[in-house]
Amino acid sequence: MKALVLLSLLLPTAFASIVENEVDYEHDGTALEGFHAYDDAVEGERPGVLIVHQWTGLTDYEKSRARQLAGMGYNVFALDIYGKGIRPQPPESGQYAGKYKGDRELFRGRLMAGLEVLRNDERTARGKIAAIGYCFGGTGVLELARAGADIAGVVSFHGGLGAAEGMEATAGGVKARVLVCHGAADPHVPAEEVAAFQDEMHVADADWQFIAYADAVHAFTQKMAGDDPSKGAAYQETADRRSWAHMKLFFSEIFE
Repeated sequence: MKALVLLSLLLPTAFASIVENEVDYEHDGTALEGFHAYDDAVEGERPGVLIVHQWTGLTDYEKSRARQLAGMGYNVFALDIYGKGIRPQPPESGQYAGKYKGDRELFRGRLMAGLEVLRNDERTARGKIAAIGYCFGGTGVLELARAGADIAGVVSFHGGLGAAEGMEATAGGVKARVLVCHGAADPHVPAEEVAAFQDEMHVADADWQFIAYADAVHAFTQKMAGDDPSKGAAYQETADRRSWAHMKLFFSEIFE
């Protein structure tokens, strides 16, 4: 019996098949470095998932999510908005995020560049691509939707919801289905911003869902945010678990 138990403990490590690589690419002359993960036990094409990072750039957090998704059978690419080697910490990270929020054309260009890396990978099923993002990245995936990116869906986890003036979604212009996973107590996204986003989606006649998690503040999926919600950003296990489950259900619908 002990030998059987030992074997069962060793199996996940012994037969692990997740392949991961750093990927160099560029946008408009800027060198970028993303992260690719997939399960080499899966044969042929499979749905692709693009990950857009939070305000400190592409970190171990996004890479861990990429590995999770690869283990679920997806072809995953975590893109790089800021540039190779640029991984700012607060308060500098706020300046970097603000640069792209203030220049949505540049932001969209970087997002589309990452999307093309995933789309052009031989493992990606062309008609089955989704994008997910966290905080700054949650804002990013909504920009992909507003820009009319030809993908199946986007999932925003505790992202900013506001559109740039003149760059709101237009009627019929949102091709992707949209899922927003929002902290109901997020002080960084006021009620007026939530209402404006929902009105925008109505006007665009988009296929969208908005789920708010009770008592969750900003960054509720990220343990590195700490556990003190009074600071406005904190991990909440319940919201993290539920939002991941809602994402998986969403994927089962858009990839059917």
